[in-house]
Amino acid sequence: MSDDTIRLSKRMTELGLCSRREADEFIEQGLVKVDGVVVDVLGSRVRPEQRIELEARALNEQAERVTLLLHKPVGYVSGAAEMSGERPAWQLIKADTLSPADRSGYTFLRKHQLHLAAAGRLDVDASGLLVLTQDGRVSRKLLSGDCEQEFLVWIDRPLDDAGLAALKAGVNSDGDRLTALRVSRQSDSQLCFVLREVQRRHIQRMCAAAGLQVKAVRRIRIGRVRLGELQQGQWRYLLDSEKF
Repeated sequence: MSDDTIRLSKRMTELGLCSRREADEFIEQGLVKVDGVVVDVLGSRVRPEQRIELEARALNEQAERVTLLLHKPVGYVSGAAEMSGERPAWQLIKADTLSPADRSGYTFLRKHQLHLAAAGRLDVDASGLLVLTQDGRVSRKLLSGDCEQEFLVWIDRPLDDAGLAALKAGVNSDGDRLTALRVSRQSDSQLCFVLREVQRRHIQRMCAAAGLQVKAVRRIRIGRVRLGELQQGQWRYLLDSEKF
């Protein structure tokens, strides 16, 4: 076997055709063509220059998958509940919590509540923009670390210039190096952090290293998509014109 071959499913994700899980599903269903020939065997390998296409049925399935923007309140976990008593954010996706400001043109259907995955974490004690999607391409993009994430952070006391410079330089916490793309002072009680890759309690740990106590965190932007006027506990559909 040539050394320059790659698993078909991996190559499909590299090309942005779908997620790895979706690639396996489409291959098994016979919905993938390589150089015009259907390939339906998992583990098949291809060369980088080969042409890979999805059949129309696969494209139609993808077109029906929705991506939702939720203003997650404090107290909800972004992913699946791992401990008794945890409330997963997807439970807020209901007809009566759809934002009146939604302009997508979608009609809410029961299937839009199914198979939703959180594309990126948002700590249980943080609020703000959370992306829930049925589309593996969206998940892959947001989990790749390529998209900026912007947070407003309320702190317990003013931060002086030296402390701000220390945050901008990055901190060490519990063996991790925590950094931000940008940190700015909005007021004596509020900072703005722009991150790319977000670790567990990233902002709280950075602020603690600077002697600050975080009172609240709200994510207001992911890539080019903003929280805007979406109210806590409400959600809307991602518009076709919106790109992360």
